[in-house]
Amino acid sequence: MVAIGLSAPAVARVRIGVSCLWEVLAGVRILRDPGVPEVHRRWAARVRLAPGLLRHLVAPTGGYTPDFLTPPPTGLTADLDRDLAGLRATPPEVVRAHLDLMPGGRPAPLRDLYADPRAGLVRLAEEVAAFWRSAIAPDWPRMRALLEAEVHRRARRLAEDGSAAVLNELHPAVTWSDGRLVVDQRHCTAPDVPDAAGLVLVPSVFVWPSVMTVWAGEVPQLAYPARGVATLWERSSQPPPDALGAVLGRGRASLLAELTAPLSTTELSHRTGISPGGVSQHLSALRAAGLVVTHRQGRAVLNSRTAVAEALLTAAGQSGSTSGAGVPATQVTVIR
Repeated sequence: MVAIGLSAPAVARVRIGVSCLWEVLAGVRILRDPGVPEVHRRWAARVRLAPGLLRHLVAPTGGYTPDFLTPPPTGLTADLDRDLAGLRATPPEVVRAHLDLMPGGRPAPLRDLYADPRAGLVRLAEEVAAFWRSAIAPDWPRMRALLEAEVHRRARRLAEDGSAAVLNELHPAVTWSDGRLVVDQRHCTAPDVPDAAGLVLVPSVFVWPSVMTVWAGEVPQLAYPARGVATLWERSSQPPPDALGAVLGRGRASLLAELTAPLSTTELSHRTGISPGGVSQHLSALRAAGLVVTHRQGRAVLNSRTAVAEALLTAAGQSGSTSGAGVPATQVTVIR
């Protein structure tokens, strides 16, 4: 178990960020693990990890992965180009210091990276971009919608109830009290967080079901599973109640049934099979009836059910609420 000093001033500086590099790192870790979590098996079955730096740098669960792979995210919305620019800008001495922490022998790709970090980081950024295009980009619209809904939820909780409330509901293995952040991990130590540093919380799809941390550098990070990951790869959830379909029409009822979390028009189209144009028309009617509200999160426009819609679904026999990922979260990994 790790207990990290996290004083009130540091807690006051807690912020949320989304990172494409975290998704790449956690996705590669899944492919390197001997067992793939059931939630991600459909994704892992169609993804291949090419030979190269990523394969050697990202360790399976429990191993050390260099912290320079995940510079602190700087925004609420994910941006691969921005993240890759940060990766390429890593100072050579930082790259070498982190590589020195890796156990075992150093294979040729890592020897080349150690000898010439600047050129190696360019190659690594190209590998990350290639992995992103093949493994993550096809599913990124729905992943982004889930992550942005998570950011919206946590930011509202942060504004209403403060950092302590957010920290204590991130994950069963993470608690904060009396100036200590406790991560239920027996085989790792971590330094206290300086008052000026704060902490970046990074919601992630592929981190599930564990939490992962990076304490090196000026800004510590804690990546945790975004809510709703267990439903991410489903094409559609349960069908809408027949009674509601008879009143609203099958298409509009289907959209309401899908909105267990804020979703974009594109994601609703993917889940229901309704064309994007048809989804937009149905949403306009649902908004006019006070059943759906729309808000902007970064570059995405997300749609949410209103309390009136929740009452209709409940009365028709489907509450449709989702409080978490749907599968218990039990494993914790701390990257050092």
